[in-house]
Amino acid sequence: MRILGITIPEEKRLEIGLTTLFGVGRSRANSILAQAKVPPGIKAKEASIDQENKIRSIIETMQLEGDLKREVGSNIKRLKDIKAYRGIRHQRNLPTRGQRTKTNSRTTRAYRGRKTAGTGRKIAEKK
Repeated sequence: MRILGITIPEEKRLEIGLTTLFGVGRSRANSILAQAKVPPGIKAKEASIDQENKIRSIIETMQLEGDLKREVGSNIKRLKDIKAYRGIRHQRNLPTRGQRTKTNSRTTRAYRGRKTAGTGRKIAEKK
């Protein structure tokens, strides 16, 4: 089963397999299957051609994959252009949603020449 150029895994249940599409999580996958009147427990290979077409027609009305990635990218670019706080956090590769950075966010902070975690304090000079 292929939707939007992405192959849905044959061995997984449809509610899980649909999450391979960018922009479709578990709740959205369940709502798609409910609209198409397809049971969420069946596997992709067991779905009939009629059921596949119903799912495909519902998904084509949504903004997913490339269009969604483009919109998210343009939103971030807009924040950077107007020098909003969130845009600056994106530029500096720091957390944008208010998380602390003294501890945690090791992966987001992108090392910055730091070899170990350390204490975050400067070493006092000896007299």
